[in-house]
Amino acid sequence: MAEFNSYELSRNWFDWCFENPEKINANHTAMYFFIIEHCNRLGWKEKFGLPMEMTKDALGISNYRTYSKTFNDLVEWGFIKVIEKSKNQYSANIIAIVKNTKANTKALSKATQMHDQKQSTGIVCIDKPINLLTNKPINTIPSFDEFLKYALEKKPKVSQIDLKLKYDSWVANDWKNGNDKKITNWKTALLNTLPYIKDGLNSDLSYADREELMRNAGRM
Repeated sequence: MAEFNSYELSRNWFDWCFENPEKINANHTAMYFFIIEHCNRLGWKEKFGLPMEMTKDALGISNYRTYSKTFNDLVEWGFIKVIEKSKNQYSANIIAIVKNTKANTKALSKATQMHDQKQSTGIVCIDKPINLLTNKPINTIPSFDEFLKYALEKKPKVSQIDLKLKYDSWVANDWKNGNDKKITNWKTALLNTLPYIKDGLNSDLSYADREELMRNAGRM
């Protein structure tokens, strides 16, 4: 047992599992790693006893057929070797761990590398705060410039003074509309509100005059 360790056994196991996914299940992995752990606790003995009941209890396996098939599969696949079969239910199989060299040790490493490359190129970072309860992006309040720009796209002659007052009222009300309902999509809310906001003379004003009107509106 001196020529390899639990890490190498683990790596060989998963290399083999990757090549034979149709053969394995969780019981195989659980039993094999319990055998490694048991051997480790015994000081990496070359051959050792594996009590059936102890193994079943450790793995949560109650059915003998399930235990027997899982054990025999590990023997057949070359991961353990039976030195001496148990004579009855009260004696243990004497086994030895075998270093399985049948698996292509490069296959899993290559597949993992390719998967990591796909993940790194396929994930786009979106800096939006997430509500941990609903797992949905938290609605953010736009700047007035963004609010105004969108409004002018939909209604070019809208009164910018009245629009500023509407924006400020929503902000002051914790981004809620006149019905005290939370605004979850401000563009939709604004589209529904624009028909009720009158056109204004400021639509024909110069940029400087509009800025002055906005400042005055902000003081109201």
